[in-house]
Amino acid sequence: LQDPSNQKCGGRKKTVSFSSMPSEKKISSANDCISFMQAGCELKKVRPNSRIYNRFFTLDTDLQALRWEPSKKDLEKAKLDISAIKEIRLGKNTETFRNNGLADQICEDCAFSVLHGENYESLDLVANSADVANIWVSGLRYLVSRSKQPLDFMEGNQNTPRFMWLKTVFEAADIDGNGIMLEDTSVELIKQLNPTLKESKIRLKFKEIQKSKEKLTTRVTEEEFCEAFCELCTRPEVYFLLVQISKNKEYLDANDLMLFLEAEQGVTHITEDMCLNIIRRYELSEEGRQKGFLAIDGFTQYLLSPECDIFDPEQKKVAQDMTQPLSHYYINASHNTYLVEDQFRGPADINGYVRALKMGCRSIELDVSDGSDNEPILCNRNNMTTHVSFRSVIEVINKFAFVASEYPLILCLGNHCSLPQQKVMVQQMKKVFGNKLYTEAPLPSESYLPSPEKLKRMIIVKGKKLPSDADVLEGEVTDEDEEAEMSRRMSVDYNGEQKQIWLCRELSDLVSICKSVQYRDFELSMKSQNYWEICSFSETEASRIANEYPEDFVNYNKKFLSRIYPSAVRIDSSNLNPQDFWNCGCQIVAMNFQTPGPMMDLHTGWFLQNGGCGYVLRPSIMRDEVSYFSANTKGIVPGVSPLVLHIKIISGQNFPKPKGACAKGDVIDPYVCIEIHGIPADCSEQRTKTVQQNSDNPIFDETFEFQVNLPELAMIRFVVLDDDYIGDEFIGQYTIPFECLQPGYRHVPLRSFVGDVMEHVTLFVHIAITNRSGGGKAQKRSLSVRMGKKVREYNMLRNIGLKTIDDIFKIAVHPLREAIDMRENMQNAIVSVKELCGLPPIASLKQCLLTLSSRLITSDNAPSVSLVMKDSFPYLEPLGAVPDVQKKMLAAYDLMIQESRFLIEMADTVQEKIAQCQKAGMEFHEELHNLGAKEGLKGRKLNKATESFAWNITVLKFTIVNLPWVQLVKLVIATLVRHNH
Repeated sequence: LQDPSNQKCGGRKKTVSFSSMPSEKKISSANDCISFMQAGCELKKVRPNSRIYNRFFTLDTDLQALRWEPSKKDLEKAKLDISAIKEIRLGKNTETFRNNGLADQICEDCAFSVLHGENYESLDLVANSADVANIWVSGLRYLVSRSKQPLDFMEGNQNTPRFMWLKTVFEAADIDGNGIMLEDTSVELIKQLNPTLKESKIRLKFKEIQKSKEKLTTRVTEEEFCEAFCELCTRPEVYFLLVQISKNKEYLDANDLMLFLEAEQGVTHITEDMCLNIIRRYELSEEGRQKGFLAIDGFTQYLLSPECDIFDPEQKKVAQDMTQPLSHYYINASHNTYLVEDQFRGPADINGYVRALKMGCRSIELDVSDGSDNEPILCNRNNMTTHVSFRSVIEVINKFAFVASEYPLILCLGNHCSLPQQKVMVQQMKKVFGNKLYTEAPLPSESYLPSPEKLKRMIIVKGKKLPSDADVLEGEVTDEDEEAEMSRRMSVDYNGEQKQIWLCRELSDLVSICKSVQYRDFELSMKSQNYWEICSFSETEASRIANEYPEDFVNYNKKFLSRIYPSAVRIDSSNLNPQDFWNCGCQIVAMNFQTPGPMMDLHTGWFLQNGGCGYVLRPSIMRDEVSYFSANTKGIVPGVSPLVLHIKIISGQNFPKPKGACAKGDVIDPYVCIEIHGIPADCSEQRTKTVQQNSDNPIFDETFEFQVNLPELAMIRFVVLDDDYIGDEFIGQYTIPFECLQPGYRHVPLRSFVGDVMEHVTLFVHIAITNRSGGGKAQKRSLSVRMGKKVREYNMLRNIGLKTIDDIFKIAVHPLREAIDMRENMQNAIVSVKELCGLPPIASLKQCLLTLSSRLITSDNAPSVSLVMKDSFPYLEPLGAVPDVQKKMLAAYDLMIQESRFLIEMADTVQEKIAQCQKAGMEFHEELHNLGAKEGLKGRKLNKATESFAWNITVLKFTIVNLPWVQLVKLVIATLVRHNH
């Protein structure tokens, strides 16, 4: 079987990115942007009437005006004075773009708009690439912010903090003080400052600089050193970001950094002192550290630091409730743990246990057989030549059991030993594990398994057990040899009977809360299975059940543990897709840890959350006793508000050549695939364009959107591949649970095919998560705002067929609609404010308020409105006549406050109505079957009534959970009041 990671990513043909830049010189300063604009380039001019024109745009040499040609206007009219520009927006964030019929075909990252004049008219443009759009936006913003002193910045780069620092570095290394040094010394110095650079690339840059100056010497001047460093070490995408958030300076002060962390990175409770501390730790120049500013090199280092990692640091420790029953958690599980190679001929190896336990595995397998000298052994029965002693294995387990996690370890015991050697196993386990062995008898009065918290540092034996009421020292039980049993069941002469083996009482007594039993069917299990009994399912059997009875499988797993093991036909030890079974609530999905690839990536990524402790709490919709969830759902989950995940793949850093590539040389053509794994409705895949022949810093600048219906079960896998490969295309990957994503600008640390972190190999991305109303394409969003309730989707309650209960649920219909209306109206009001502020839907409310405040300032820097508190709500009142543009903004703001107020004032009442209906409905839960029987419901009709009842309860419960949107509204109001400046 060929590994899926070595298959081309489907869904999109190869596309190549050709740089629109006139040369290979990188943008590293405002001067570079201005020079590019003065040289000019072709841009597309977009009109509201759906017409698009190609025009050549230039910046005047005196930096006073923007011009374009050809044009029907005379030359003096086909221009825009820099002094008339009010604002520059990146993206499709004006009415022209929103209403243009061709807007769908325009790339978001290539579009930008120049707003000018008192009425904020827009000049809407589209560049050939995102980097060209960024150059124009950065350059124009720089000019506008310095319109009163337009020539100041043209003094050059020589006096910037960055160049002053580089001069200091050069002078410290220039021992002779001659202002010149050997090329070797310069190369080594740049390597020290940026270890990721290749020596050959630095030497080539020096040769280019010296050739441009027609120099023959290999000695490097201070100016050449600074020029080479800036061109090699400036990442344009980071430079554009810095200029944007610093309000067109070339460094960040503490206030800039604080707004960036709050508004963009989602950091709360940030203070100026915390920002100054960041500056002191990451700024490279002494002057910057003392004066409190962060230049491009320090900012780049900060963005690459663990503080800006994509993985939420809160999830790096145990962050979930660990006091729920064991059956409520996904458990990190290994299959055939004793193998480090394939299961067909691979030798038994004790290192398999060391590796699994260090990776946080909490369920391991011990397949034990008789050995010589009365010593039980573990071996691969397809390869009897190598084995390890049972004693040495349990000693290693004892040593490493709780190194990665304190939570309980399950030993899945495959017993193939004779009675004498079973007794030896018992003696050895008692001696080595001691009081770590959990042997307490389960209490019949309980209904659920103990919690991971209660079982901390305990070792649980899973296996067969003799009847507790039989006073015998030994007896027959069914064999636990899974592969052999599957082979027997698939054979033509299988008669339905399982192979029996003898079990001694001592080994039986070590099994307490994980007694292995055979699965028959869900109806029988729900009636007669004890909560401490566990069923194992082969991959084939579990897949069939998941497809035929998805709801029953989820309900079964609310109370009982189920373990899934790979199909016996996987003789190469390839892995099943664990997501298929996690979707059904299966807790223990056993993986072949020795086999890397996409399936193991999903498994490893999933268990990174919750501190890597090996236990992940399942979604509440899969735990609650009365709730409805189908693993095969291809639509919205009842009661759960879908989210929209916005991912911008900005750039890559230091991509290696694929490890198994056959071609000579190091040139690669990388592209990025983004995979969403989760319930069927969420599974999706998209890819970027291909960047030709660039492994050091390929720029992708592409944005993607994914609707995620059940975020708690979703994972994102970033895969970087080579589009011009021979033999191997895999460059790196990273898999992360949706719940662990951090918003904002983040670096993704890529892992190798076998899962190792690759040093300095990263993806630079921007992450934003919005609700469904705030996501999607702008024109569709505006339409939904205008149409309001007519297109609104409501959570529909189902008819059960029992009048008494249906009458109760009918009472909930109106408050349910009220709750959804309040939430949607609030969301739509916020979207309207964002649109009028010229911001995309992914913008945070903080960014929205900052933009709003800047738009409400007059030309002489005086506020045009005042903030007035009325009944604890912040209103904006004009201080005189305001232009029409500001009137629209104030009206949208006023509507947002009104909707906020209504939501806060009414939410508790509506929530109480819904809660009362849920409570009244739940009173009929125990009697549902009896009521159904009285009404003549039986068989499928009764099952359907039960399912509909669970659906209604789920909708009511999750609507209640979602109403704390009120808390967000209160946060908005607090932010407005705090920023009343």
